[in-house]
Amino acid sequence: MTGKMLRIGMVGYPTFGGSGVVATELGMALAELGHSVHFITYSQPVRLELLNANVHYHEVNVPEYPLFHYQPYELALSSKLVDMVKLHKIDLLHVHYAIPHAYAGYMAKQMLKSEGIKIPMVTTLHGTDITLVGNHPFYKTAVTFSINKSDVVTSVSQNLKDETYSLFDIKKDIHVIPNFIELDKIKNISKIASNRSVMANENEKIITHISNFRKVKRIPDVIDIFYKIQQKIPSKLMMVGDGPEKVTAENLCFKLGISDKVIFFGNSNEIDKILSFTDLFLLPSETESFGLAALEAMAWGVPVISSNTGGLSEVNFDGISGYLSDVGNTGEMSQNAIKILENESTLLEFKNNASTTAKQFDIKNIVTLYENLYKEALVKK
Repeated sequence: MTGKMLRIGMVGYPTFGGSGVVATELGMALAELGHSVHFITYSQPVRLELLNANVHYHEVNVPEYPLFHYQPYELALSSKLVDMVKLHKIDLLHVHYAIPHAYAGYMAKQMLKSEGIKIPMVTTLHGTDITLVGNHPFYKTAVTFSINKSDVVTSVSQNLKDETYSLFDIKKDIHVIPNFIELDKIKNISKIASNRSVMANENEKIITHISNFRKVKRIPDVIDIFYKIQQKIPSKLMMVGDGPEKVTAENLCFKLGISDKVIFFGNSNEIDKILSFTDLFLLPSETESFGLAALEAMAWGVPVISSNTGGLSEVNFDGISGYLSDVGNTGEMSQNAIKILENESTLLEFKNNASTTAKQFDIKNIVTLYENLYKEALVKK
């Protein structure tokens, strides 16, 4: 986008989850292009690098009052947004995740409007804000309202767009802008060969799963697929992340007698390093609105064995970057995994294909799409 550099208020969850990472990486990419990006949230985002004059972080403080059973974050956030827009002359709000951010953004817009300040809001839908949280009867009305009151709405996959229209009474156009990866960053991280030996022996393949270990990720399926693979191919499983299903997974590994072949890392800041040594990535989820974890693996040239649910088929191309199977079909998933791993030339072909496929999702291609939408939103205001 040529012309005026914008002051953008970026609102999202500051956590390891997909929506938080996307908001952070997008903000930093916009800052690199010269835009001034203000992150407004309750703690510093996990991947945020503040050593850039165009990146600013403003913490939302929620005072603890015994009167409130639940502290009113939306109120604190909308008040903070109003203050920051006025103080830093922010041009546009980009909110990630419909609840509570789009709702708080709308309230902030109304408060600013009463003072004669008009500011457009772009809302990006990420998945569980629609399929899980938003579709709950308690929230559905507020989510529908928040989306319809946004100036521009985007979703991270065609599948999520279709689902949003089927679940909610949405009057707005929804633009599909996929998630992305920063390929330049990947090129800059050099492999440290000695580290591989910490994870596996030279003759063993490294298989990886990264998630928030929730039920929707079907963690027992990950273990089951690996159990079948390791019977045929010497291999180790890297389990990266933390969540409610982690203990179940550890117990299942013990029961199957494969605890010595599985490493549980918890939440790790060394994901890139782990992926750089990985031969195959497993993502047998119940649903994925996009499948950012799969894309990050593919960017490292790692083929993906996944379910064919949600937006995964828009990222992982069957028979090219990996294989897709029906949810729960761990037998087929493990057979496909063995098909890739048992032959070095087949593995190399899939690795190259995964890497090539990931290139179309490079942040350089995606950030321009957002800039164009910002321009559209500013015209609409």
